[in-house]
Amino acid sequence: MDEVVIRIDLGKYKYIDLDLDSALKFVNEAIKVHGATLDLEETLRYLRNFDEFYSYMQRKFKDFITPPKSSRELVSGKVFIHRLKLYVKDHVRRTVLVIDRRVDVDTVKNILYKLGYSHISIERELF
Repeated sequence: MDEVVIRIDLGKYKYIDLDLDSALKFVNEAIKVHGATLDLEETLRYLRNFDEFYSYMQRKFKDFITPPKSSRELVSGKVFIHRLKLYVKDHVRRTVLVIDRRVDVDTVKNILYKLGYSHISIERELF
């Protein structure tokens, strides 16, 4: 656990690809830092029940799951997780967390540093 890439798309959404255990730690730390929100709590539920939601995504041919968001949190800019992707690669359960565009990159980096990632690189999409 020493290297991770934060990809930022044109819409300023941040993508991080983590194994399941690291993703659980990331979301728990985000709750401590950012405060509990409906989207973070639902994301935690999706990750804890990975196999169930992964099979649901396969049955429905979905790439991403969008956790429900409170309209109050959405308007006030408190939403943290925009959507997430669950997948398996080389028998390892992994997830791509798409972080809301209003969440600062430094907040994401600080959470990753707390989890033990020493090298965090940022890639921006140009088109």
